[in-house]
Amino acid sequence: MPTTTVSTPLATPLARSPLIGWLAVVSVMAGIFSIVTAEILPIGLLTSIGSSFAISDGAAGLMMTMPGIVAAIAAPTVTVATRRLDRRTMLCALVLLLAVANFLAAAATSYWVMAVSRVLVGLVIGGFWSIGAGLAIRLVRPERVGTATAVIFSAVPLGSVLGVPAGTLIGHLAGWRAAFVVLGVMSVAVFVALVALVPRLPADQVTRLSVVGGLFRSRGIRTAIVLTFLVVLAHFGAYTYVTPFLQQVTRVGPGQITTFLLVYGVAGIVGNFVGGFLVTRAVKATFAGCGLLISCSTLLLPLLGGGQAGALALLVVWGLTYGAVPVCSQTWFAASAPQATEASAILFTSSFQATIAIGALLGGIVVDAASPSAVMTAGGAVALLMAVMAIGGSAARR
Repeated sequence: MPTTTVSTPLATPLARSPLIGWLAVVSVMAGIFSIVTAEILPIGLLTSIGSSFAISDGAAGLMMTMPGIVAAIAAPTVTVATRRLDRRTMLCALVLLLAVANFLAAAATSYWVMAVSRVLVGLVIGGFWSIGAGLAIRLVRPERVGTATAVIFSAVPLGSVLGVPAGTLIGHLAGWRAAFVVLGVMSVAVFVALVALVPRLPADQVTRLSVVGGLFRSRGIRTAIVLTFLVVLAHFGAYTYVTPFLQQVTRVGPGQITTFLLVYGVAGIVGNFVGGFLVTRAVKATFAGCGLLISCSTLLLPLLGGGQAGALALLVVWGLTYGAVPVCSQTWFAASAPQATEASAILFTSSFQATIAIGALLGGIVVDAASPSAVMTAGGAVALLMAVMAIGGSAARR
């Protein structure tokens, strides 16, 4: 297999203040938080944005599809094309592009302008995630890398627990455009933090497309791709349309939706750290358990989600288990290719984001053709299939 590493003089975290190192970790986490929030914010504002442009919920769901498709392509192309550039420079440039995308969304005069902003978000996702996901080892002492990685990945459930509910509340109070303005300002603040806190990070791995392609020879990588595809397809095929479900089936008002999404997000944060603890001990069982519980919660929503108590309880289970999915998937990818961490991160990002796009697209077709309840049932069936396959899967074996 082609080598992925070149000798480069690097600043070691041992030579820097531990406090500055941790602040750098938090700034990277804030960048991913802003990106995750920008990506999934339309879930909480789906009906409002759709009404503004006179389109259906399914068509509005394309706002989730577009970034995922672009991110899946951008993860390898952007990372490989910029493989010799300082990684801090790339992170700063990408988060500035995120600010531009958010301000463009706020000013969108038509759905096509909104679509352009979502394409820009996809570019940022692909590049920032692939570079930032594995930076912990270069920012803190070796014995703290696991904790730092968990902090960076906590941005994913935090985007759900803080970003989306806060954006939904702002949209409810001041209009959906105001939510994107606030997100744009936040992106500028993250840019300042990255410039001030993250050290120079010369490229220490020169990742080529041939290296990425070579990883497909790993059975563990192939299994990781299939399992990630199924569980993310199930989740985003259903969760993208959770707002229409709560409005039409549970009969929850706009203001209460924020509370429901907040509870879901809190559960996601707990799930992220619980998953991080369990995955180091039993990655297969943890990943399979996530698929099984996501299946149970989405399959039961059409049956028990007509009442607020039932819907809320199932959202807690859903959030708790999906919160562990990214760390399970990333761990499986990384363990399957320890010699090529950035290349495995590229495949993780690409497979994850491509499936978000496909899930949102297929979920939109189902919700327009049938109902929000039907899309929950379909998502549950796919998650169950993932759980069965995970039980028989092989992790980290070449």
